[in-house]
Amino acid sequence: MPSGHRVFARYAHAPNALGYCGPPGSERLQAVACGGAPDTDVVAMARQFSGAWPYQEVIARLAGIADPLDERVVRGYWIADELADRIDRAEFGAALLSRLATQAGHYWKHLTADLLGEAAPTHNFHVFGVYPWSRLLDTGMPQPLQVLDSCRIRWGEVVGVDADGALVRSRRLSWDGTRLSLGPEQDDPADYRVPEGTFVRDLAVGDRVAVHWDFVCDRLDPDQIERLARQTEWQLAQTNQRLTGEVPTASPKQTDANVSRLP
Repeated sequence: MPSGHRVFARYAHAPNALGYCGPPGSERLQAVACGGAPDTDVVAMARQFSGAWPYQEVIARLAGIADPLDERVVRGYWIADELADRIDRAEFGAALLSRLATQAGHYWKHLTADLLGEAAPTHNFHVFGVYPWSRLLDTGMPQPLQVLDSCRIRWGEVVGVDADGALVRSRRLSWDGTRLSLGPEQDDPADYRVPEGTFVRDLAVGDRVAVHWDFVCDRLDPDQIERLARQTEWQLAQTNQRLTGEVPTASPKQTDANVSRLP
């Protein structure tokens, strides 16, 4: 099984198992994430993720990589890993929105050029910019904030682990009625086992991990955490500019900062 296929399965598993995106048959994706089911057609399954797949196709094309499931592409999308630093945000945003607008424009009328200032080749852009949930925060209902916080890839430290689950210390998303931010660290339970096994072998206290929909899906190194944290803060800043009606301070046009160091 190519490494990129397994990494994709790790990050895509939780929302798929909850029925939010992707095809039925989550047990196959779980098995791939655990290192099994080598005969699974991961490409066919990935193509049915209407969120992740278009991003990975555009990222791969702009990076000159033939395979949208190349591990560099997969990690670039989900956790803003190294490859995302090489992609021009303006070019990516225009290509992605052109593609998404033909599919979802009838339902999500906010997918216009006005969104280009928030564009980034990462899952965070999909969560905060493309998905409609950030536009529902002022309804006073708890669901928009819960979805945003669960759907983004959260990083944290394992502070407890047993056969039933893990305890992960991380910063959760906060909404003060005007702006989104990351709150103080807190400890929250997270699953890490499926019937086929675990995604992170030998999970232990002190491990730094990625959490998606309250499931520990990957082990992260310090550089990956730094990039994910930095891109998350940047994405929140762009979202807050929209939510508060502020004028963006940066042009979406290509600059050295756009390309060489995300964000």
